[in-house]
Amino acid sequence: MLSSAQKLGPLPRRFYDRDPRRVSRDLLGKLLVRKNGQRFLIGRIVEVEAYLGDNDPAAHSFAGRTPRNAVLWGPPGHSYVYFIYGNHYLFNVSCLPDQVAGGVLFRALEPLAGIEEMARARGLAARAADLRCLTSGPGRLAEAFGITRERDNGKDLTSRQSDLWIADDGSQPPRVRITPRIGITKAAARPLRYIISGNPYVSGRKTLNRSRARPK
Repeated sequence: MLSSAQKLGPLPRRFYDRDPRRVSRDLLGKLLVRKNGQRFLIGRIVEVEAYLGDNDPAAHSFAGRTPRNAVLWGPPGHSYVYFIYGNHYLFNVSCLPDQVAGGVLFRALEPLAGIEEMARARGLAARAADLRCLTSGPGRLAEAFGITRERDNGKDLTSRQSDLWIADDGSQPPRVRITPRIGITKAAARPLRYIISGNPYVSGRKTLNRSRARPK
């Protein structure tokens, strides 16, 4: 896995230059990679949420462009990181053409490599840690990967010089299920949460993932 990560370059900018709903579907099964010196943290993307820019009341860009949310307005393929509840960073990627707001929130990963380092970042004992606790949930995955606004906001995820990127390892396309977004109050009923069906690392209640999910 580590040698593969070194060889696999980041997804191209055109991948993100699309409707966030299409990007969300296609991100499932891809790899989030963080390079720390000679070490790699790798997780398979199993859950994301689409945010539709100034047409979406739940999106940060709904009220217009500000210095805080400027990354969401393009160009596509850049990381948008924000701080929430006074203790969590959340990681997103910008979508759609330059000057058009849109993005995807990363909600859960299946940890594949660098697990001990992820556990240390989360203050957990690596041997005793439940792998699901490492990266299941947007705040957890950001902490496990050392993602902060200061370090990563605005980072070009399509650049080969970046220490944070998304790669395609050629794995079989997963079965996608769609549910309403969770953890929000505005436009909460919109079916814009995308998960890999049956994956144990998806966040939220299992009953929600099963009973309200809709097939691709």
